[in-house]
Amino acid sequence: MDVTLHLAQDPEADALLGRSPLAALTGMLLDQQIPMEWAFKGPATIAQRLGTDDLDAHEIAAHEPEAFAALLSQKPAVHRYPGSMAKRIQQLCQYLVEHYDGDAEAVWKDAGTGKELLKRLAELPGFGKQKAQIFLALLGKQLGVRPEGWREAAGSYGEERSFRSVADITGPESLAKVRAHKQEMKAAAKAAKAARA
Repeated sequence: MDVTLHLAQDPEADALLGRSPLAALTGMLLDQQIPMEWAFKGPATIAQRLGTDDLDAHEIAAHEPEAFAALLSQKPAVHRYPGSMAKRIQQLCQYLVEHYDGDAEAVWKDAGTGKELLKRLAELPGFGKQKAQIFLALLGKQLGVRPEGWREAAGSYGEERSFRSVADITGPESLAKVRAHKQEMKAAAKAAKAARA
């Protein structure tokens, strides 16, 4: 895996996401309740604080939990909730060590169908169906991982030029379109909730 991603909008962080399957998975895990760029810059920040140029599932899984949480809490914090996210990242890495010998890319490398790949992604700690579908769309659209039926398995996130998620971000212009879509969705949800009240 060696592609150019533009999710963190930071050249070094994006370079890591493009070459490291674990960094990409970790960024996706962090992508909740904070700006997307902040989430996807997280893996590079973690690697830097660990004194390495990549993330290693075995190393993170074996890291002392309080020390790992402290690492994520250093200012600037990796996430709004650094303690709980440190725990989730370690759970993800422990799962990868247990099921894939620590190789994040093995999650998708030999998946025969989009449906199988979606199932594997949804089994990862911290990945619900929506997060799994978004990551599947990212794999298909930007990382060349396209098992049969991947677009269907990714749902609406797999649609071409849909600008719904990180899977569609290739630069500042597409980032603005995805932001606009998310704001529309929030406004619609808020209006629906008000109508029910």
